[in-house]
Amino acid sequence: MFATRSARVLLSTLTVVLILSFAGPVRGQSASIGADVVSRYVWRGTDFGESMSVQPALTFGFGGLEVGAWGSYSISASGAGANENDLWATYTVAASNGASFSFGFTDYYFPGPGADGFFVTDAHILELSAAFTGPESFPISLYAGRMSRNDPDNSLYLEASVPVSAFEEVDLSLTAGMVAGESEFYGTEGTAFVNLGVSASKDLVITDDFAVPVSVSYIVNATRLDEDHMDHDHGPDPDRAFLVFGFSLSP
Repeated sequence: MFATRSARVLLSTLTVVLILSFAGPVRGQSASIGADVVSRYVWRGTDFGESMSVQPALTFGFGGLEVGAWGSYSISASGAGANENDLWATYTVAASNGASFSFGFTDYYFPGPGADGFFVTDAHILELSAAFTGPESFPISLYAGRMSRNDPDNSLYLEASVPVSAFEEVDLSLTAGMVAGESEFYGTEGTAFVNLGVSASKDLVITDDFAVPVSVSYIVNATRLDEDHMDHDHGPDPDRAFLVFGFSLSP
């Protein structure tokens, strides 16, 4: 099982993290920890767990390379089937005008009750991605991610987001995410917008030296499916809207 592609990717990532973590200090080396608490875990237009969730994160930075682990855990036993534990890596190249390009992968693993073990290849979904962040004069963010493992449709997800400076004390952004084609994973019968949203965020000042970022997002999954193709108990969430509150904690 260790000779499979997904296992090799996982072990390679962990090996790089361990080697660089125990190496001597280098320029640009960093580590960070934190967690988000959200009223619902809504990912690309689908609610995972139908419950409040806690989402811890661990990140290591080595110059333009970042590797990390991210998870989401429902506080409700009924939502534990949507628990998630991902490994990811990105490499970012910055341009002189402030724009940046990044390339990476994410290994999605869902360790819910009764799920396959971590080293079972079929328990993982691998996504390859590319992203662009514009300079301050053109602050658009673009993302493209294609599933390349355990997704028979090799689903392609495209997203664009842009900040809106209409309000002085609240950071506002607009997001549009779509699936380019039929996808069982996202629950689309063709090209469809699964993630249309507006997010507002602001720091909640606790003391002069400590503030907690809080956010509220309104998200719409605009996919329309025939009744015969809809699963109301499992899977993606077509034609549904969400209002999500969250806050972040980080030392």
